[in-house]
Order: sequence, then structure tokens, then C-alpha cells
Amino acid sequence: MSCRIEDYALIGDCETAALVSRNGSIDWLCWPAFDSDACFAALLGDHNNGRWLIAPKGEVKSCSRRYRGDTLILETRFETDEGVVELIDFMPPRGHASDIVRMVRGVSGTVTMRMDMIIRFGFGVDIPWVRRSEDRTALLAICGQDMAVLRTPVETRGENMTTVADFTVKTGETVPFVLTYTPSHLPPARPIDPDCALADTEKFWHSWSSHCSYRGHCRELVLRSLITLKALTYAPTGGIVAAPTTSLPEKLGGKRNWDYRFCWLRDATFTLLALMNSGYTEEAVAWHNWLLRAAAGAPAHMQIMYGIMGQRRLTEWIAEWLSGYEGSQPVRIGNAAHAQLQIDVFGELIDAFHQARMAKLKLYDGTWALECAVLDHLTDVWDEPDHGIWEIRGDGRHYVFSKVMAWVAFDRAIKSAEKFDLDAPLDRWCRLRETIHEDVCAKGFDSALNTFVESYGSKLLDASLLLLPAVGFLPCSDARIRGTVEAVERHLMRDGFVLRHDPRELRADEQEPIEGAFLACTLWLADAHVLAGNAANAEALFTRVVEIANDVGLLAEEYDTRARRQTGNFPQALTHIALINTAHNLSAAKAMSKKPAIQRSES
Repeated sequence: MSCRIEDYALIGDCETAALVSRNGSIDWLCWPAFDSDACFAALLGDHNNGRWLIAPKGEVKSCSRRYRGDTLILETRFETDEGVVELIDFMPPRGHASDIVRMVRGVSGTVTMRMDMIIRFGFGVDIPWVRRSEDRTALLAICGQDMAVLRTPVETRGENMTTVADFTVKTGETVPFVLTYTPSHLPPARPIDPDCALADTEKFWHSWSSHCSYRGHCRELVLRSLITLKALTYAPTGGIVAAPTTSLPEKLGGKRNWDYRFCWLRDATFTLLALMNSGYTEEAVAWHNWLLRAAAGAPAHMQIMYGIMGQRRLTEWIAEWLSGYEGSQPVRIGNAAHAQLQIDVFGELIDAFHQARMAKLKLYDGTWALECAVLDHLTDVWDEPDHGIWEIRGDGRHYVFSKVMAWVAFDRAIKSAEKFDLDAPLDRWCRLRETIHEDVCAKGFDSALNTFVESYGSKLLDASLLLLPAVGFLPCSDARIRGTVEAVERHLMRDGFVLRHDPRELRADEQEPIEGAFLACTLWLADAHVLAGNAANAEALFTRVVEIANDVGLLAEEYDTRARRQTGNFPQALTHIALINTAHNLSAAKAMSKKPAIQRSES
């Protein structure tokens, strides 16, 4: 029986990450980096294909967990008839190797414990050869290029292709386990001292968290979202993955299962705002530099997403041997959407660079030349059909949001050129900006329905339309924007949350929407209400999202309002980014600020 998606907590070392379930099992881990095939565990719920369980051997009367302060150190407490134990899980960010440290501490009594470790590489298909090290101090699991090294004072043994151990923990005792990844052709990485690693990890996270400048609405949850965003960052390059997981379903048992262990250009501006507005300039600069490197080259070849080191070939394939989370198949590795034309990403890239200049971040000297080349290419393609923000597979359409973001690209470039005295063909860009605006208003707005629509000629909506006022295309006071927000609330709301796709698009054989409510979209609606001066409506939406966060403050991509479960990849960077920005907006509104943080059009 699979744990619910929200039953997991995240640990990480800013190079990779793992998910730990409530019952003390690590069920997902990618080594050596987020998009690697060197998976320790295959998929949540597929325990035969990899997991690492440490838990009391007898009946557990109660279980609770928390993060230790403002860190990514997870503490899970088990109460049994024999006594109480605490399981401490963390990944020390030492930089040149990745380790999972698990420490079992006796709180009271004497508790009998059990460890089961099923090590599988290659998404569960590769069973390693397990042997003792020559000095008998470590257990080596080797397969192909990969090696995992387990060090513990506990005596282990092999049973049915599983490494197991039985041990007891008394009051005041601590039993450590350290699992370290090393390429198999190299000697095992230097062992770490678990107690010192714990102290160093706690110091690292407390130091990082202390830089948070946000003091407003729901600060604790905002800081937890920032910590999560940091954990999803690949420190060597500054790239931020959309989620650490793949193929967790948008609809339980469904087919819409995607690999999110990549970096999307589309998230660029919102990510920069979340980091910069919260005091994390260093991370914002690193993200900007990753963007610049990833997008370098011919603009016609610019992709919507890249690997954490800027990889461009993200070939999608199916792991047919995996049953999928709660039977949700197929399980996809890689993402074919990387090759799609999605015009909105050009606007996101130019807007991100503009916002960085406005925040006085130090930009690379060649940034402006890249922007000009991108805009030259956009001049030729802005009026072509594309696959849109939601990466629809099939024939392209003239998506309204894509056209709006093409307008954003020229608008921000004009503002950057004017404010920072940059050389630019301003007359041509200004004419194009006006042309695109007129085109969207003429073809993307349905006067009979009094709303902007998903794509030219359509009668349907999509939730990206909520971003039109946020990016400055039209003000919230415009009747067309008011009509659009009202139409979204009328047609895309489900039990108080916002769907990203119009449910009226259902085929005859479908009884309900193809996925849950999209949490970032619900927060975008809150932002639209803030900009319109409806702070009470915005706070109600924000509170609704906050209330479905799990016990350690994490949120997935979507929420199934019928099943009352989180769905989609987890934890989702875009959801946490939206939460951060909406919290800033609400705090600004409460302080009677004239410029909410998410007002991206401000110059």
C-alpha cells in the first residue's frame, strides 16, 4: 500500500534529494544528481524496487515528525509499548559527495528496531552486487557505474536480495547509519562522523535561514518554502529543478505522469522575485547565471527546459517495468516537451533579466547582446502557433498567454534600454509591442463572453489568463480583466481551488477533469485579487492553499479536492514560489503598499 504523496518529507544537500515517508522509509532518491538514472529507489510505492526502512519492529502507538527549527533536518518520533525513539534524517551539504545520515536515538525505554534496505539502481531494474569492504567497516553495493556505501556499527545480513538488521536502542543511546554515493570506479568517499555532520548541517541551515528578510504574513511557512527552494537547487550550477520526482500522477491512476527533475525557463521571473524579495541575492544571481548559460547559443534553439547543468537532450522514455504510483502508468523518464515551441518562455527570459537589472544584480556583460538576439528571433516567430504554457501535446495553437508574454519580452526590453541607456532599435520594438497588444486584444478577447480566452477562436479559458494583470498587459481596473477573473471564478473553480484547464473541454467519455486543482493557479487568482484591491478574497484563497500543506509545510503540484489528496510531483517548486510571492503581496497590501511585490511590470 503506497503512502499518500503528502505523507513524505524532503531532505537534501543542495545536490540531490530524498523523500522520507511517515513510517521511516526513504522511498525515492536520485544520485548523483536530480536528473540522474542512478536511482537508489525506483518510485514512491514500488518498494520492491528500492527503499530504506528504519522503524520499530513492534507496533507503533503513535508517530509524529517535524523539521528541526529552520533546517532540513527531519526528526520522526515513534512511541511504542517498549519506549520512545527518534529517527533523525538529513543530508550534510559537504559538496564533494552525497550522504544520507540516519540516526536512531533512544528517548525512553529499550526499543527493538528493524532496518530493511533494498538498493536498486537504474530506476529499480539494476540489482547491485553487495559485499563487505576489505576492512569490514562498510557494505558496498555496486552495479555498473554506481556504488552505494553503507557504514554502521550495527551488524547487517542479507535476506532475499535485501540488507536487513535487528538492533535495540536504549535511553540516551544513538545508533548511526550513513549511506554514501560514489562512482564505482573510484575509492569510497571519505567517511563522515555522524555527530559532526549533524552539527555542521544544522549550522549550515540556520545560517542560510537567518538571511531571510521576510517578516510578514505566514513567515514560518514562507521560510519553509524558501528552504525547500534551496533544497531543489543544484548548488554547483545554480539550476533549480521543478520537483525532485518523476511521474507522480496529476490524476491518481491516470496517464498524465511527467518527469519534473529539470529546470524550466518559465519559472525564471517568479523565482527571481521570490528570492530577491526575501533577501537571497546570492541565490538569485546564481539562478540568473544558470539562465544565461542555459539559453546561450542560437535563439532558435532555445528550449523551454534544461538539465541541472544545462543539458539539452532530455529524451523521454518509459520505464515499463514499473507499476507506477498507485497504478499510474506510464512512468516517464525525461521530458519530450523540451523540444516544443513555447513562445511565453522568451518573455520570461527577458523579464527575468529586466527584473535582475532593477534589483541591481550584477549581470554578465554579454547579457544584453543575448537579449537582442532573442528579440530578433521573437520578431519572426511571435505570431506562430505554439504549445503554450501547459505544454499541450499535439498541434499548436495561438495561445493568448504566449502572445502576451511575447508582448512582455518587448515591453521589458524597451524599459531596460530606456532606463539603463542600452543600445536598441527602440522604434521597431515599440511598434512590435503595440502590434502584439492590438493582436491579442482583437483575437484573444471574446466580447460576447466578456473574457480573454485560452487561444484565438476558442470559447474556453485557462488559468494562465490570471497572470495578464500581474505582467502588466492590462490593469486590474480594465473591464476586460475584471471579466476574465470573473469568468475564471465561474468556470475554472472547483471546491474553492482553481483548475488550470477548462473542465468544459471534457470528452464524452470523461466524467471529471483530467487532473486536480493546480495550486499555483489558485495563488495566481489570489494575486489578481490583491492587485484589484480585494485583499480579503486573496487571503481566503491563500489560506485555503496553506491549510492543505502537509504537517511539515510541503505542497505538491496539484490537489484532488474530491479525494482530499495532494497529487502531481512533490514537492513542487512553482507551488512554493507562488506561495512566497502571494505572501509578499498580502503583506504589502496589509501595509498599504502601493506596489505589490509581484507587479512585474513596474520599472
